[in-house]
Amino acid sequence: MTRHILSIADLPIEGQRVFIRVDFNVPLTPARGVADDSRIRASLPTIQHALSRGAKVVLASHLGRPKGVDPALSLEPVGARLAELLGVDVVLSDEAVGDGASKVVSDLREGQLVLLENLRFDPGEEANDEGFARKLAAHADIYVNDAFGAAHRAHASTVGMVSFMRLKGAGLLMLSEVKFLSKLLGSVEHPFLAVVGGAKVSDKIAVLGSLLGRVDGFAIGGAMANTFIKAQGGEVGRSRVEEDKLQTARDFLRRAEARKVEVLLPTDVVAASGLDATSGKVVPANAVPAELMALDLGPESRARFAVRIGTAKTVFWNGPMGVFEKKPFAAGTLAIAEAVASVRGLSVVGGGDSVAAVQQAGVGARIGHISTGGGASLEFLEGQELPGLRALEVES
Repeated sequence: MTRHILSIADLPIEGQRVFIRVDFNVPLTPARGVADDSRIRASLPTIQHALSRGAKVVLASHLGRPKGVDPALSLEPVGARLAELLGVDVVLSDEAVGDGASKVVSDLREGQLVLLENLRFDPGEEANDEGFARKLAAHADIYVNDAFGAAHRAHASTVGMVSFMRLKGAGLLMLSEVKFLSKLLGSVEHPFLAVVGGAKVSDKIAVLGSLLGRVDGFAIGGAMANTFIKAQGGEVGRSRVEEDKLQTARDFLRRAEARKVEVLLPTDVVAASGLDATSGKVVPANAVPAELMALDLGPESRARFAVRIGTAKTVFWNGPMGVFEKKPFAAGTLAIAEAVASVRGLSVVGGGDSVAAVQQAGVGARIGHISTGGGASLEFLEGQELPGLRALEVES
């Protein structure tokens, strides 16, 4: 017996109630509009596929980390944006389960859709509560998961309800994510470079270790680079450092050297007195003055990283190179976005901040694959089993 995952295209969804778990966990503006609709847009092919085949579509997602019902985290603005993008009416249920939600779903006709209210308004979602899962399952005949960004969570809508469904499969976005990330774990063109940034070594050390036997080099930036630089004896001033990960960093560098895997670290950084500084100054990465903190790659490091990325045939990028949401410290991350977009081979970008940088740089159309899942993409590349994917498997 082999196990595989069916596509929504393989399922008999015509005239059926189809529950599609989407990832609409998007940032909102202070005026409660959608600040970045890229995750909504990424789900459109699956939703349009279902509607075009006459399915009665029930969409469900979480938004943020509400503690109970929080009107500020209602999916109402998401539903409004979805309606604009689809050009059809989107009915928003005022709850995920209950009499009101059941009535809205039962009133659906073929080619119509409803968006359930924020799943996490009910504690049963994250607790993977069986009662809540059964109520969600009662909304539909067929289950489709298109939320790769939530596939690493064993929640009621990603795992619990699936066993109560007659048929199950993956959406087009989910399948695309698995296809491209699997390429990085299979046979790829070399040189293969992993560009890794962000704040914490602890968040990324597992994926660094997993990729160590696959890549030809790493380019490490962001605050996590400070920990590696200090581990080598550098002075990093007031820069963010994980003191308890210095030995972990040393061990990784030793393992990389033994395998002859290049590890590029910043040689210069843009440093300032704090995050609210209006400008910074370029200093050596291993000699940051005591009163300053490293907040971005320096110009020399940007050039070195870009040249190395330019020689690669396969690039995976996860994590910003600095505090790119602050304009004085955005140049490094934007330079990396441009360099990755110029790769003449396979380029994969994962992680919310990296994706935001790609959008900000306006180079999204030139990236091979932009993953919607930050934590999920990292766990996939670490070789971990994702509960949301496992739940979709069928025997053949």
